[in-house]
Amino acid sequence: MDTQSLYYALAVLLVLVGIAGTVLPAIPGLPLVFAGMLLAAWAGDFQQIGGWTLLVLAVLTMVSIGVDFLASAAGARRVGASRLAMIGALVGTVVGLLFGLVGVFAGPFLGAVAGELIDRRGIAHRHLGHATRVGIGTWFGIFVGIVLKLTLAFAMVGVFALAWWAD
Repeated sequence: MDTQSLYYALAVLLVLVGIAGTVLPAIPGLPLVFAGMLLAAWAGDFQQIGGWTLLVLAVLTMVSIGVDFLASAAGARRVGASRLAMIGALVGTVVGLLFGLVGVFAGPFLGAVAGELIDRRGIAHRHLGHATRVGIGTWFGIFVGIVLKLTLAFAMVGVFALAWWAD
């Protein structure tokens, strides 16, 4: 196998792992998709994939990063979450990553619920029912974020393929 074929194989692997990363939060999905596409463009000496295509792919990648940060917070805010609940969801997401797949799903929920139950002085001030709705809203936001990131991933693949074969 020649070097160029090896680069293309690595690029495809990066794109596939990146697409999986749109669903698995421990993997930086769309940045890996972009890295794979950039590697493929470089391996082909930027003949099929030029600067404008890479710029569009980079913008889509940046949009996906914004979606990542805003999705769970938007879901929590929609059901009336406090600022502390949104911080709790973010902390829960980070801590949840340490506990594997269960933590990935339980972390944001538990963080949002805990943040909603505890005020700045450490005293419970909200009802458990409302806090649970906030946790579920956080989950819903994460789900919407995953759908949006998958949409962006396939849009990136489409832009790349169109540029590759349109030449």
